[in-house]
Amino acid sequence: MSERVLGIIGGSGLYAMDGIEGAEWTKVDTPWGAPSDAVLCGTLEGTKVRFLPRHGRGHVQTPSSINYRANIDALKRLGCTDILSVSACGSLKEELPPGHFVIVDQFIDRTFAREKSFFGPGCVAHVSLAHPVSRWLGDLCEDGLKSLSIPHTRGGTYLVMEGPQFSSQAESELYRSWGCAVIGMTNMPEAKLAREAELRYATVAMVTDYDCWHPDHDHVDVEMVIKTLLENADHGRDLVRHVATVLNTWATSPDCGCDTALQNALITAPEARDPAILAKLDAVAGRVLR
Repeated sequence: MSERVLGIIGGSGLYAMDGIEGAEWTKVDTPWGAPSDAVLCGTLEGTKVRFLPRHGRGHVQTPSSINYRANIDALKRLGCTDILSVSACGSLKEELPPGHFVIVDQFIDRTFAREKSFFGPGCVAHVSLAHPVSRWLGDLCEDGLKSLSIPHTRGGTYLVMEGPQFSSQAESELYRSWGCAVIGMTNMPEAKLAREAELRYATVAMVTDYDCWHPDHDHVDVEMVIKTLLENADHGRDLVRHVATVLNTWATSPDCGCDTALQNALITAPEARDPAILAKLDAVAGRVLR
């Protein structure tokens, strides 16, 4: 079995990761521009890890200004095989209160101002997103949340809206009518790009508040949200540490097909592919382009 390397994308409130041995912030240049920040590289519980704060240290990137392609490319270049996204979100269901964690299994993408693919004119590819996360990596997260006694739910749809903004009440009620569990602004196109890069990807959504549909929404102030955000971040670090502990020793092998997602996805004939685009795809699609 080849060594697995864990990429961690930290959302709001999770800008650093303690306990990493040999920790070093590494600047990564990508053909897609600069990632959100340098990447913290080292070893955690015996597993190589690469930690990237999605919004940058100090929270300098908005959900819409994040360079998602550069972020995923950088993690792939640094050898990641798996990505755990830890994300703050709002709840669209009464039974998912602040402090609750959701292991997301589906997304609805309502964003419109982002580059959503590594592929395009000169090299076209279509990957399947029917099941947009790795069930195997989700199993590891579920095991961790159970062992840490963190309230959680396995499965739920994450509604991704353009940001930075919050929903109107009409939008919030619409998303609830669709059966969505949580709402946030960042996990698309992140999940799609991870699939294009043939990386296993899982999202653990950490609820900070009820969205504006809830009758108690007006009684929630910023101080309460920040308090929950920081508590969630501590639990998120504990979860990451657990996943790092078991990633290379888990009894079952990954069988989600994420690492071969491009096998039959390239549409453009080899002789028609643009060399300039191929050069940019060296990290994310090198396995199928060589």
